Amino acid sequence: MTILFTEIWQAWRASLRRPGFLLLAASVLALGVGASAVAFNLVDQVLLKPLPLPQASRLVAVGRLQPGWPPRVSMRQYAALQDLDGVRSIGLLAFITPTVNIVSEGVPQRVVAGYIDHDLLPTLGMRPQLGRNFVAGEDSPHGPPVVMLTHDFWERQYAGNPAAIGQVLKVEGTPRTIIGVLPETFVAVGTGGDIVLPAMLTPDGTGDEPLYLAIARLADGTSTAAVGAQVEARLHADVAGSAASHDEHAHFGASDYHDALHVQGARVLELFQASALLVLLIALVNEANLLLLRALARQRDIAVRSAMGARHWRLAAPLLAESLLVGLLGAALGVLLALAGVAVLRSLIPAEVTGGELHLGVHTLLLAVLVSLLATLASAMLGLWRARAIVSFDELREGGRSGGTRYQGRVNRVMVTTQVMLTVVLLCACGIFLRKSWDDARAQWGFDYSNVATVALAPVQADYPDVRAVTALSQHLVERMRQLPGVLDVAASTSLPLDDFLGSFGIPAHAPGGGATFVLYRAVGPDYFRLFGIRLQRGRLFTPDDRQGSEAVAIIGQAMAERLYGGQALGRQVQMDDAAHPGKSWTARIVGVVDDTYPQQDSRPKPAELYVPLAQIPDVVMANFRSLESMHFALRVRGDAAGYAKALREIVAAVAPQQPIAQVRSMRSIFDEASDGAQTGIWICGVFAAMALLLAGAGLYAVMAVAVAAREHELGVRSALGASPARLALLVLRGGMAQIVAGLALGLALAAVFPRVFQASFAQLGSDARFGPWVAGGVCMLLLAFGLLACLVPAMRAGRTQPMRVLQGD
Repeated sequence: MTILFTEIWQAWRASLRRPGFLLLAASVLALGVGASAVAFNLVDQVLLKPLPLPQASRLVAVGRLQPGWPPRVSMRQYAALQDLDGVRSIGLLAFITPTVNIVSEGVPQRVVAGYIDHDLLPTLGMRPQLGRNFVAGEDSPHGPPVVMLTHDFWERQYAGNPAAIGQVLKVEGTPRTIIGVLPETFVAVGTGGDIVLPAMLTPDGTGDEPLYLAIARLADGTSTAAVGAQVEARLHADVAGSAASHDEHAHFGASDYHDALHVQGARVLELFQASALLVLLIALVNEANLLLLRALARQRDIAVRSAMGARHWRLAAPLLAESLLVGLLGAALGVLLALAGVAVLRSLIPAEVTGGELHLGVHTLLLAVLVSLLATLASAMLGLWRARAIVSFDELREGGRSGGTRYQGRVNRVMVTTQVMLTVVLLCACGIFLRKSWDDARAQWGFDYSNVATVALAPVQADYPDVRAVTALSQHLVERMRQLPGVLDVAASTSLPLDDFLGSFGIPAHAPGGGATFVLYRAVGPDYFRLFGIRLQRGRLFTPDDRQGSEAVAIIGQAMAERLYGGQALGRQVQMDDAAHPGKSWTARIVGVVDDTYPQQDSRPKPAELYVPLAQIPDVVMANFRSLESMHFALRVRGDAAGYAKALREIVAAVAPQQPIAQVRSMRSIFDEASDGAQTGIWICGVFAAMALLLAGAGLYAVMAVAVAAREHELGVRSALGASPARLALLVLRGGMAQIVAGLALGLALAAVFPRVFQASFAQLGSDARFGPWVAGGVCMLLLAFGLLACLVPAMRAGRTQPMRVLQGD
């Protein structure tokens, strides 16, 4: 045992005296371990962390099954799912959490509202922290006005005071009694929010929009598949007896609620995890290559020890001890990198997404240490096996001049080629997002967003119950905003150009006798097109005479005109079935065609855009719209749009004192936010691609440097026989670049498959998975340039080989 400790200490002391190899190998390992630890920790906390509920594995979501979405149901379908066999209870949770207007202690503000029925909390096995749950009848359209608070809102708004129970909170102008405070864990199992309102369950279960999650608790012995079969049968029977033709070919069933809750975030995390694993794999290949080279460099020492009769463990001890030190140092550096990465993600990802504050778990730390130690020890064992396989007395006779190049070259070249191949995959993934950003930057939008300030607000429903009241408020605000110094133009609308990326309000529309298509529906004031510089192609724009009671008119975009009317749209009718009144269509005459606001992107068709006068929007459409979106006021101004925020808030407060403002921001910031998804993808893949490029370059440099040292005798002989320094350098460069080219060819083939596998993940980040020639060409140029730099120093060293010193054996 004393001899073993002596061997370990001597190996460690030798490494610390010349720490170059130690730092290189540990840094390579730390990059891979740190990146994979951050990704695994995020996946663990978001996707693998169990729900904080009793018997959470018995909870399932039932409804319409659609890839990338949790199962959803409509009110009608929820009514049809009562009393399922093998289901103890079933509850309802709104999938969408709109913002609503409240007045708390005299202060108007906008908050996020969730909707649940009285059966949800018992189904989840959850009870209010304070007060009580909703009861039957409170979640009916004419039930008593009550509200519950989430734990975070209760602490923020009421300082955690239990006396909040029983107080009155005005929601959309209606006084509601606070009856309970939800537990802190509700944020991990629901859709978040500030307040929770009772879902409006109708006695006949009317309502065909799939805007809700139905969560069921299974009885013991009941399987998800069995309940899913019942759901399939009942909902298909319900579709057959309803007017919801869009569900005619839908699939229904049940899925684990934990999986359904994170199905959309999982798409992005899949790409995140895959990129991190590629970096880890590159790092492990690099680590194996470095330790293999280290073992081959010890061939003479192994040969001497073997000739003197040393046992196997004495031959292996020095390299194993050094690899253990590399593993420990790499694990320590990797943990530090992981801590830094988690801190960055904590500032970028809200706690609602991760189910609590993101932190580095203990099991993640243990896994990082375990991977580091196993990787280095396995690499060392591979190096020892390879070194012992080539040990011969030639090593002793030739004084180690052969350097093992006959044996090590093939393995090292394969490892370097593998690193380059995996690096190409990550670079191509990053290139896809860069191409998307480049296309967005060059896109020709059909509107002008410069120097435009915007105000978003949702008129309080009790104060502004119909279109006439909303129009009067809009006109009053527009008149007051026009009077601000520096304001050139003002327009009101239900949505802004490009805002459809963030929260579109769509509606089916069609030409009479034609098929329906999904259109972006915008109710706008008469100055909307002039303010945004949207060019009129044919016909006329809206005027103040297009008011309620006059002929219903509409303006459409060029794409819609071509798609539905063959380019001949003026004077034709556009129809929206059931949009205004159930069973009765709403029809308008097309009076103008304008440029599309969206650019042409790839081969996808432009969205169809439909505009109606704000004063003519049907009351039912306005009611549906205001439950999801805010009204918008756009102002073209002189100078910085952000400088008008205070004045705009003061105008709204003067005109409507009880009216909260959702936000005041510039149109430029909305435009920038629309591309955040692709930017997120660039950051994720860009960081990993940079790591991979660095690791591949380090691996290639190490292999080439050792190869030059091992071939020093050969290079000296070539120089003595008349080879010029340039020819020697070119010989080394050619060998290194051959590995780069081979890795590029294999990597491009693999990269063509990688985006297709994660196509849904790319789409979730705002980009498609198209892998074009510009991305491939850019990756090739970058890797060839980086590979040339990595090979340049060893090549120059080869060119400076002194033949006399080598031939004399010095």
